[in-house]
Amino acid sequence: MTEQKQSGEKKTLTVSGGGGRLELKKTAQGGAVRAGGGRGARNVQVEVKKKKRGQKRDGAPEVRLPGDAQEAPKPDVAKIVKAKTEEPKDAQRPDGRARLEAKKDRVVLPRLTADEKAARLNALKSAQSQEAVRKARADAEAKRLAAAEEKRKAEEEAARKAEEAAEAKRKAEEEAARKAAEEAKRAAEEEDARRKAVLERAQQASGIRASAEGEPSPESERSKRGKPGAAPAKPGTRGKPGGNRRRSGKLTISQALDDNGEKQRSLAAMRRRANREKRETRGGGQEATGKIVREVVVPEAITVGELANRMAVRGGEVVKAMMNMGVMATINQTIDADTAELVIEEFGHTIKRVAESDVEDAIAPPVDAEETLRPRPPVVTVMGHVDHGKTSVLDALRKTDVVRGEAGGITQHIGAYQITTDNDAKLTFIDTPGHAAFTSMRARGAEVTDIVVLVVAADDSVMPQTVEAINHAQAAGVPIIIAVNKMDKPEADPSRVKQDLLQHNIIVEEMGGEQIAVEISALKGDGLDNLVEAIVLQSEILELKANPDRSASGTVIEAQLEQGRGPVATVLIQGGTLKVGDIFVSGATWGRVRALVDESQSRMDEAGPSRPVEVLGYQDAPSAGDDFIVVDSEAKAREVAEFRQRRDQNQRAAAGSRGTLEQMLSAIKEGQATEVPILVKGDVQGSVEAIVASADKISTDEVKARILHAGVGGITETDVGLAKSAGAVIFGFNARPNKQAREAAERDGIDIRYYNVIYELTDDLREMMAGELTPESREINLGTADVRQVFAVSKVGKVAGCLVTDGVVRRGAHYRQLRDGIVLHEGVIATLKHFKDDVAEVRQGSECGMSFANHQDIQENDQIEVYEIQEIARTLD
Repeated sequence: MTEQKQSGEKKTLTVSGGGGRLELKKTAQGGAVRAGGGRGARNVQVEVKKKKRGQKRDGAPEVRLPGDAQEAPKPDVAKIVKAKTEEPKDAQRPDGRARLEAKKDRVVLPRLTADEKAARLNALKSAQSQEAVRKARADAEAKRLAAAEEKRKAEEEAARKAEEAAEAKRKAEEEAARKAAEEAKRAAEEEDARRKAVLERAQQASGIRASAEGEPSPESERSKRGKPGAAPAKPGTRGKPGGNRRRSGKLTISQALDDNGEKQRSLAAMRRRANREKRETRGGGQEATGKIVREVVVPEAITVGELANRMAVRGGEVVKAMMNMGVMATINQTIDADTAELVIEEFGHTIKRVAESDVEDAIAPPVDAEETLRPRPPVVTVMGHVDHGKTSVLDALRKTDVVRGEAGGITQHIGAYQITTDNDAKLTFIDTPGHAAFTSMRARGAEVTDIVVLVVAADDSVMPQTVEAINHAQAAGVPIIIAVNKMDKPEADPSRVKQDLLQHNIIVEEMGGEQIAVEISALKGDGLDNLVEAIVLQSEILELKANPDRSASGTVIEAQLEQGRGPVATVLIQGGTLKVGDIFVSGATWGRVRALVDESQSRMDEAGPSRPVEVLGYQDAPSAGDDFIVVDSEAKAREVAEFRQRRDQNQRAAAGSRGTLEQMLSAIKEGQATEVPILVKGDVQGSVEAIVASADKISTDEVKARILHAGVGGITETDVGLAKSAGAVIFGFNARPNKQAREAAERDGIDIRYYNVIYELTDDLREMMAGELTPESREINLGTADVRQVFAVSKVGKVAGCLVTDGVVRRGAHYRQLRDGIVLHEGVIATLKHFKDDVAEVRQGSECGMSFANHQDIQENDQIEVYEIQEIARTLD
């Protein structure tokens, strides 16, 4: 059997010739078969129809001959159309899988429950609504893009029109300038022509006058010059007939018309003419030449070069103008504002005088309008005597334990925190040290605060630093809330505290005053709610407000230099909002905010009013108490910082020029003053400031502490070198040297002392300075002797035979010789003998012989007082 492939899916089948029956070797849907055997065999078409699943198979394959193709029955069109309309759309596709899916759907759909149908209907509606929303969003986005495109086109059109207008204006200005220049040139030419005409008339007039006086005519002159052998006129015969009159004040017609050109303008005359034309152009021709009149801003002092730059002229012209004014100056020389004003007026400009301090006025915070103000948290400063529990109160409010971290259990750094009460009220607290050395810190805290909480221990009552805190608060004009602490102690006496406060004009409410007094116990937490309530009430009375929608301004509370972070400052924001990236000026330094960190060491993006925050990004460490102002540009910040650095440098120079070096050395030589050089390095600026203030307070007229350098940070090799050159001692307060500095100190023998409690440092400094004082000499009376007889001994001189009447007489002791109650001489006992033996001392009732060094005036009945001088070390009170 052979197979023949037909188009589509049909295949050719072979019918065996023996027996005339069909044999299918391969399953096929349809094809051609060969019927019959032998030569009479022919091909027939076989069509196989598949029945649907579930129907009974009752037919055999239908065999069609090729000649019967035209006789196939026509299909029933109505049945086909009806079957097509009843089938799903997917089943109408020629794809067999789609037909099967349609059949499955027809079987499953009738079995859906009502809930499933409702769920599908809801899903369909949700899809339709989402599609509607998507279309609405697409339409809105299309409209937005169309509007943006129209706006861009409008802006481009406006920019193009502006450029065209600017170009037209520039061309008009150039045309006007060109016409003005041409007009000026024409006027200058006319003026030159007029001057030439006047000069020619003057020359003609002088020539006629010279001819009338007997001057030879031009023809005779030319004839004389034309004759051979004629002697030339002598050049030096001025005023003589026939002489050279080029240097004379008169000009003849013959000289003017002389072909030899003896009349020529000198170089000096040409320069004078050029200068005259320049002055005329600068003065009267300003409008003609289109010169710009500038308003030159001049500070109190300015260099010649800078003045030339501001006037837009060459520096040489300014120097020349000053030379014409009689002022000799170079391009780099500094002149005052008065001289600069004369120069500016000479060049036709106007002057605007400014003071150098005006740069600070430009960065001053603006005055906020009433409608821009918003309520802000109060700033509360906790003040009081040392060890009265200020930090413990804050720890109880913040539920922290800061006091354990302080050396010696006393606060030595100023700290700022913000807490949130149970009523969601925010309070900003500033903790100040209570030690006597931190006076400036307490004053700084009182300046930036709104309310002062004065902590007084109930068992200790009012102490010196309590009085000082009261004075700072009253000077700042802020309300005071009295917190009577340590009420848990048995010896607590709050009435005594309130009674003692009356001596300092602090009258509590229960005594008829206005000051609020709250009894608390920071250890047990009693009364803290009442304290917070009093603070909130006082802040509501004050109605504290600030504008948060402007550039930030504030005050530096504390500053320090940290390893890995650089200069860091704790800043209290008083107005505006500080953000990362802002450029600021703080004291004599500036910077850009790199990071903002709160009291819990968490990063912040911005800080509003009454918010204490650590600022990173300083160029140098600022000083505590410096202002903090955000400016627009880095150039402005640098300008203000440089001005403040110059001002501080001038102030230090003025303070240091109170006496010359020769005067200081002579005072030290005479014993009038002794200086103790020291070098101070601390962890924060406030501590360094307190140490320097303590050193100044300890100093007296006889001994003074000279601060070579006081700064924040670790001890460096440079500090050791400075201490070596001046023989100073290095005081490190919570600061340590690096490896290089430690090795240099050991090599050079520099004393480095370390402290973490400030009163230990001040005590050592006091002892050190007291050691430099001249010891106090005290006279101690030893005894008295009467001279009974005087002996003359060879090689020794006079020897006094004495009787010791009181005390003891010692060899080498000081003596005082009295005669009739008058002191004749003071000296030292050279030798002392008892009979013939040399002795060290002779006691009362014994006789002795004594001789005196370099003194021979001794008589009987003289009285000898013997005494010793004892040196006693002095102390600084």
